Amino acid sequence: MRAMRKGQELTPVADRTRQIGPDDILLFCTFRNEDVRLPFFLDYYRKLGISHFLLVDNDSNDGGRDFAQAQPDVSLWTTKGAYGDARYGVDWLTYLQGKYADGHWALTVDVDEFFVYPFCDTRPIRALADWLDASAVRSFGAMLLDMYPKGPVGDTTYERGADPFQTANWFDPGNYILSRNKLLNNLWIQGGPRARNFFATKPKQAPALNKIPFVKWRKPYAYVSSTHMMLPRGLNLVYDQQGGEKTSGILLHAKFLNTFSARAEEEAVRGEHYRAGQEYKTYAERHGTDPDLWCQWSEQYINWRQLEILGLMSKGNWA
Repeated sequence: MRAMRKGQELTPVADRTRQIGPDDILLFCTFRNEDVRLPFFLDYYRKLGISHFLLVDNDSNDGGRDFAQAQPDVSLWTTKGAYGDARYGVDWLTYLQGKYADGHWALTVDVDEFFVYPFCDTRPIRALADWLDASAVRSFGAMLLDMYPKGPVGDTTYERGADPFQTANWFDPGNYILSRNKLLNNLWIQGGPRARNFFATKPKQAPALNKIPFVKWRKPYAYVSSTHMMLPRGLNLVYDQQGGEKTSGILLHAKFLNTFSARAEEEAVRGEHYRAGQEYKTYAERHGTDPDLWCQWSEQYINWRQLEILGLMSKGNWA
């Protein structure tokens, strides 16, 4: 009901939803002032096999809305509504998912998140969806993996349309803790470079890294908190309850580029993110907004097979 109300805040800019075919895989995303990221983001997911993008622009003023509007495979809505009041954009997307995604596989990501799944270098996302359908699996989990450069984040140079992982290509291979939410049955994962750099003295306040980005959508479904957990609760069981391995993926998180400093300072003041922007305020308090996240245990990214060997994702029984 909250999503239905928040959906009234959306104004269509380019509605191409009539182009959506019955078997199309859809991507949902909210963005604000991401013109520098949008070209690579759309290109990455087109190559992965996304058929149609349903995007919500949260009052951008940098040209990103105009760029998205001109894309032939994008349907775009805009809103001046408060990001925090819409549960960080989730309510807007839940409204659109209920209207357009019923019966479709839907991928819900941020504009700095890049989906990696087993065999993604040789198999399109349709192959993953077909295998999940054949296995009677409704939801697919992925851990958010913070990527960062070697050296201060501010020393990087990111140009519009470039691959962010040419620069931010290091990650923490370990340093992760898991717990289980008994109420909703989802896993809660924390750790990585943000935990060790900004939340070392208060690890329980570190950002959550567990995500459920890929779902065979039905109208009653809803995300509860970002894409960390869902209703109905059964959609949260993206892990093997008997202690084995279940097929899972990774979301490469391209947050830490030279664009980070200005964005972090802005969001700390806006206070529209979780806990009134406390995460961004912590960045400034601890190490400023130009951190050096690299350490002697950092590992340079190669491919999904490397992540599976490290135990960060699994191909499970998908051969």
